[in-house]
Amino acid sequence: MSNAATTEQPFHLQGNFAPIKDELTETKLEVEGSIPPELTGLYARNGANPVTGHSDHWFLGNGMVHGVRLDAGQASWYRNRYVRTPFFENPELSRIANDGTIDHMLSAANTHVIQHAGKILALEEGSFPFELDGNLNTIGPVTYDGQLTTAMTAHPKVCGETGELVFFAYQQLPPYLVYHRATADGKLVQSTEISVGGPTMMHDFQITRNHTIFMDLPVIFDLQLAIQGTMPFRWSDDYPARMGIMPREGGDGDVKWFEVDPCYVFHTLNAWDEVGPNGEEKVVFDVCRISEIWREAGQMAGDGEQTLHRFTFDLTNGTTQEETLDDRGMDFPCVADARVGLQNRYGYTLQFAMGEGATPGFAGHLQFDMKTGASKLHSYGEGANPGEPRFVAAAGSDPDSNEGWVMSYVHSDTTGKSEFVIVDAADFDGEAVARIKLPQRVPYGFHGSWIAD
Repeated sequence: MSNAATTEQPFHLQGNFAPIKDELTETKLEVEGSIPPELTGLYARNGANPVTGHSDHWFLGNGMVHGVRLDAGQASWYRNRYVRTPFFENPELSRIANDGTIDHMLSAANTHVIQHAGKILALEEGSFPFELDGNLNTIGPVTYDGQLTTAMTAHPKVCGETGELVFFAYQQLPPYLVYHRATADGKLVQSTEISVGGPTMMHDFQITRNHTIFMDLPVIFDLQLAIQGTMPFRWSDDYPARMGIMPREGGDGDVKWFEVDPCYVFHTLNAWDEVGPNGEEKVVFDVCRISEIWREAGQMAGDGEQTLHRFTFDLTNGTTQEETLDDRGMDFPCVADARVGLQNRYGYTLQFAMGEGATPGFAGHLQFDMKTGASKLHSYGEGANPGEPRFVAAAGSDPDSNEGWVMSYVHSDTTGKSEFVIVDAADFDGEAVARIKLPQRVPYGFHGSWIAD
């Protein structure tokens, strides 16, 4: 993806990337089609929306959460709210001091929103989580009764079997990587330092039933870039690319490290444990892999290829196999929540496209059948750009099936309006089952969750 712009403004301040000003509450929503009646809950999605109207990079604006509430076949409301952190109250605050230290309270809270242990958490990887109520109002920071002294990744994993929250923090000063686990009822029970080679940027990771996977890849912190106010990370040809696999409840000395071809991974699809034909202990790991990023400061992602990729790690013999599963440009992958860490048959991603003036665009959602190798594209129509897909399994469905729905915000370049769209995953290339008209456009953002009642 390129960050070339059609005017002097960067792409993330143009079109539907640009921030909006108003926080709205709308209870009269027009619905085209029929909302599946079993869907009762809240779809919430986070994104960067600079309160000043300007930011130096797409990733740096204040967090704004957009939510749609569904109640048994009805669309009850749409709301959008800023996450009111100290950084929202005073955008001039500098979160990174000249010595590289970070105040974890000064969060943009702009990257993800999840639910765990009854709390809705707005996340941004350099800071503490911030709790929201069911109407998207900010309650305040979450520190696990003061036990959490690092940031929380924007991509924690909720184990579908135990309900525990597994997460980590990467930092610009030692310790560079700290691993955490919290119980299903929200008690922090493990905080362990993991040794890595330096201040690497680790945006995501993954779990299996028995293991945790760390990605120690060649994008590193640069203090001078931080002082300049742009993205403080850059590609390094001198930093080795490797991945570490550790027992879920293990420690630093239990990590087995595997060298991989130089790359970067923003987002992982899934991983699982597997036994080879001769009893070998293996871990299979599917990701959206980028060949390289950020050779130049301020780029969005760079010009590297971004493909669906598989790593197979043989823990018994210490070997690695890599293969490209699909070479189309894509990211924002997901599987059913219950399959996180377990082998999945179906997976979903957002396919990229280049718009007018080489501005990033989104062609549609891809559904992959990992058993057969088949894939389907759901296109939302001419000039329509979806965001991240979120798969919601039907109640009581086979966990190895595609019974359920894919949700996303979709923006029309033709009308300038946005909708919340629900697609039947079992009829993925068919017409959407419901399109909920929204009272204002929803800018392209990052990640979200379906929070069922």
